[in-house]
Amino acid sequence: MKILLLLGLVGSISCAFRDHANKIYIGAAVSPTYFSDATYQSLAGAQFNFLTPENEMKIDATEPSQGQFNYAQADELVQFAQTNNMKVRGHTLVWHSQVPSWMQSLTGTALEEAMKNHISNVMGRYKGGIYAWDVVNEVFNEDGTLRDSIWTQAMQSGFIATAFQAAREADPNAKLYINDYNIEGVNAKSTGLYNLVQELKTQGVPIDGVGFQAHFTAGSVPTDLQTNLQRFADLGVDVAITELDIGGAGQEAQQATDYATVIQDCLAVSRCVGVTIWGIMDKYSWRASTNPLPFDDNGNAKAAATAIEGALQ
Repeated sequence: MKILLLLGLVGSISCAFRDHANKIYIGAAVSPTYFSDATYQSLAGAQFNFLTPENEMKIDATEPSQGQFNYAQADELVQFAQTNNMKVRGHTLVWHSQVPSWMQSLTGTALEEAMKNHISNVMGRYKGGIYAWDVVNEVFNEDGTLRDSIWTQAMQSGFIATAFQAAREADPNAKLYINDYNIEGVNAKSTGLYNLVQELKTQGVPIDGVGFQAHFTAGSVPTDLQTNLQRFADLGVDVAITELDIGGAGQEAQQATDYATVIQDCLAVSRCVGVTIWGIMDKYSWRASTNPLPFDDNGNAKAAATAIEGALQ
C-alpha cells in the first residue's frame, strides 16, 4: 500500500495541531476514499494524533455477509495510523443504521448471537491495536427514551449490556464507549443517557466512556457543554468529543470561536480525553455545503484551524 506523508501543506497555522495536543488528543475522521488527494492525506497524518474511520469499521463494511468479514479498508486505516503514530478509535460495532440485510432478517437469539460474533471477530482482529471502540451508537430518541431498532425488538434494552460484555471479552484493554448526538447540553436526551450510564455502572457493566458527537451549526454550542461533560465524568467514565463539525458557510469567525470553545470546555474537564473532528477538508465533509471543517476545499487553513491551534495551546 502506498502511504504518502507530504508536509508543509497546512496553510497559515504555525505548526501541527498534534504538536500542541499535550493534555488531550486531537483527532480526525479519515477515509481512504480520499487518499488519492495528497493534500488530504498529508493533513491527516501531519495534523492529527488520533484517527476514527468514517465508515470502514461499520457493520455493513466489515461483515457484508454473515460470517464473511472484509477488513481491507479498515486495515488500510490502521496501517496509516501506525505509520503516522496515531491512536485509533473503532467506530462502530452496534448501530441501528448501516446494518446489512442479512442481519436485519434475524430476530431473537439468532440476532444476539450474530451481534456477539460480530463484536468478537472485529475487535479480535485489532486486539491490542485500537485505543477505544464505540460499542453502541445512537441508541436514544430526543425525549430520552430508547430508540426502536432491531436490537431493542430482539433484546429490549439488554442488548447494550450484552454488547459491552462481549466487547470486554474481545479486548480487555480497549476503552469501551457509548456514543450519541444531541447530548452535548443538559436536556432530555442527555439525561436519558446519563441515567443509563449510571445504571450500567451500578450493574458492573464494563463501560469506560461516553462520546459526544457534537455536530453543531455556528453559534449553537451549548453554554452548558462543560457542565454536562463534567456530570458524566463524575459517574466515573471518560468523556470525549467524537465527531465535531460546525456548519455555517460564510460564518468563519463564529465557527472559529465555536471550535475554540469546544476544545476549551474539554480541557476544563479532567476526564475529557480528546476531541475528534469529523473530517478534515470541507469538500469531503458529509456537510460539505456548510463548510464545517478547519481546512477549505484546497487544504488551506481557515480561521477555525488557527482557533483550534490556539485553544490547544
